[in-house]
Amino acid sequence: MALQLSHAVSDGIRRTVSRTGGVLFLGFLAIQFGLQISANSAVLGFLPPEAAEQFSQNAGLALPVSGSAGVALFVALTVLSAAYLVILSRTFAQPLSEMSQFPATSTRRLGRTTVFALVGGLIITVSIMLGTVLLVLPGLFLAASFLFFMFAVAVEDRGIISSLKRSWGLARGSRLKLGILIIVTALFSGVIGAVSPLLTLAGLSVAADIVTVVLTAAFFVPYYAIIASVYLQLRDGKDAPNRSTQNPADASEIPEL
Repeated sequence: MALQLSHAVSDGIRRTVSRTGGVLFLGFLAIQFGLQISANSAVLGFLPPEAAEQFSQNAGLALPVSGSAGVALFVALTVLSAAYLVILSRTFAQPLSEMSQFPATSTRRLGRTTVFALVGGLIITVSIMLGTVLLVLPGLFLAASFLFFMFAVAVEDRGIISSLKRSWGLARGSRLKLGILIIVTALFSGVIGAVSPLLTLAGLSVAADIVTVVLTAAFFVPYYAIIASVYLQLRDGKDAPNRSTQNPADASEIPEL
């Protein structure tokens, strides 16, 4: 089955504007604010008092806590963010007709799945970074290949290695189209990377943090719903022949990009 990006976009938007999608957006927004605040707090907390006082004017949203407390809060929110991404994956991957509520499996084996998500996410991030440093195209190729790792872990309850292989298999034959989604993410990151420093230079550091967090949530949640729709398309398209026949695959078939 050929990947239909236009259908994935429209389907993803419908999932986002549902009541459940709205709740997921608010939850994601709250976590992002927490991550931003804890990161700023950790930086300020580790600076000498005189430097912290001077830097605080450009630090944005922060709490009056020690650097260690800021780091601890950031780590805790990072783990919470991974757990939330599991719930996000399971919710957006359910049938569109059931998007009015969270699935009964949304918190199933959440601790185990969160650990897998964190470890696998670290492996993928390092791989993509190395591929991007060497050449841009290998990084793009790897990003497209592992785009469905979270869905394999969260929805299909697979292990880390199995999920990496599953994502690689689902992406086979559709990597060029998936690359478009990766490029869109890079372009959005570029916009954020330009807007936030401009606001900070203008003395609006708090506004810079707020704009960054809100724009990130407004982009990521529908974007992730679109990825979920793409995952469902490819999963159902590739798994359907396996369910309908027991004949082995044609050995002469040429692997697709």
